[in-house]
Amino acid sequence: MQLSLELFAEAPETSIDFYRRVLGFASQGSSSTEYTMLKNGDAMIAINSRSVLSTDHPLRIDTGQSAGLGVEIVLKVADVEGAYRTAKKSGWPVSDLAVQPWGLRDFRLVDPDGYYVRVTSLP
Repeated sequence: MQLSLELFAEAPETSIDFYRRVLGFASQGSSSTEYTMLKNGDAMIAINSRSVLSTDHPLRIDTGQSAGLGVEIVLKVADVEGAYRTAKKSGWPVSDLAVQPWGLRDFRLVDPDGYYVRVTSLP
């Protein structure tokens, strides 16, 4: 089994820039404002425009609402210190890099649409 995420963004260009610049993802295949596939290692995230959702779609939310309520995206990386430096250098607000009670190091941030992202070291 493999997992890929599809996130519906209010401003796809902003979200695409966030995942590329802050978290090191790269575009896969053709890219558009309605759908862009991003990849970093084995992690795949598709950024979709919210505008493509029908008015009765269960994922449809009002403009300005946070889409990420109740979701935590966990990205496991071999070099958490390097990922942290890249994220900090981007200027995007990130938490401090910290050792958690379960022994792994991580940092946390929120993407432009309100999705909570935890970047953590591998066990």
